[in-house]
Amino acid sequence: MPIDLNEHLKKKRAELDEKKGSSDNQQPRNNGNNGGNGGNNRPNNNRGNSGFNLDMPIPSMPSGKSLGVIIIVVLLIVVFIAARPFVIVNAGEVGIKVTTGQYDPKPLDPGLHFFVPIIQDVILVDTKVRTINFSRSEDMGSVGRESSILRNDAINVMDTSGMTISIELTVQYQLEREKVPATIAEYGMAWEQKIINPVIRDVVRSAVGNYPTEELPTKRDEVANLIHNGFKSKLDATPNQPVKLVSIQLREIVLPEQVKTRIEGVELAKRDAQKAKEEANALRERAKGKADALEIEAKGQSEANRLVNESLSQRLLELRQIETQGKFNEALKENTNAQIFLTPGGAVPNIWVDSKNKQKSSVVGQ
Repeated sequence: MPIDLNEHLKKKRAELDEKKGSSDNQQPRNNGNNGGNGGNNRPNNNRGNSGFNLDMPIPSMPSGKSLGVIIIVVLLIVVFIAARPFVIVNAGEVGIKVTTGQYDPKPLDPGLHFFVPIIQDVILVDTKVRTINFSRSEDMGSVGRESSILRNDAINVMDTSGMTISIELTVQYQLEREKVPATIAEYGMAWEQKIINPVIRDVVRSAVGNYPTEELPTKRDEVANLIHNGFKSKLDATPNQPVKLVSIQLREIVLPEQVKTRIEGVELAKRDAQKAKEEANALRERAKGKADALEIEAKGQSEANRLVNESLSQRLLELRQIETQGKFNEALKENTNAQIFLTPGGAVPNIWVDSKNKQKSSVVGQ
């Protein structure tokens, strides 16, 4: 059994006191025997054989009961630290306090929160904007509860001819903070696979099915609007409206190769028809330009003839006849074989005939 240190020290002190008393009883005989020393003897310094000063105060040690209390307190501190009955909620998160399986309806805001281990627990839920990429490639993000970016396979839609169309899009959404405890209590931590994934796939299939496959590339904006509005309506119709839609981006509509070839042929035919139409319009415009030019020229000539006709007078005609006759006279000087036939009434032009060379004739006139 453990020995109480205080009791041990008390016994030790009692033994020393007994020895001191016996030495005091023998002191007169010693003084007498020494004679000459008399009062010169040095006083007893009350030291034992070991040199320990018995007058020095001895610190009191805790009793066995106190020591047991200290040990219990230390153990409680160790257990407290090991159990970690506290949690830190970061920004962009909320905490849900669970007491014996029951969720507290009020979420825990960012900060330090304590709970009772074993009886209580705190679940941390991400409330930042989250993203799901529906894509054929695997470089659009990682799948996991701790990641805010998730990746799922592209959404496949079957058209009326049995060919598969792949739709790639990105959906961004966010949990409503105040409704997180009720949402997790109803849907669990896999709430995205129950609220987001199946709903968006159903909406995409319904929206794409409204259009013929060949028209999808040209109806891209209309399809994107149908998907956005349809998905938002579905979320708003969810009980308690736990999720808020941020955005939907339609990234790509992947058509089968047969459809791509068919669309390319149609587009090529359209381009050829448009080119032929443009060339016909150009020819029509050129022909119209020529016709307009001829019409303008004819109108100009007609106007010129009208002006000339209005400018003619009898005196002017006589003057022109005299001038022409003068030219004939000059010509007769050089060609004496020429013959001149005057038109009836003596009007110009007159006819000049070379009698020497009957194959040549000329008309001289104004």
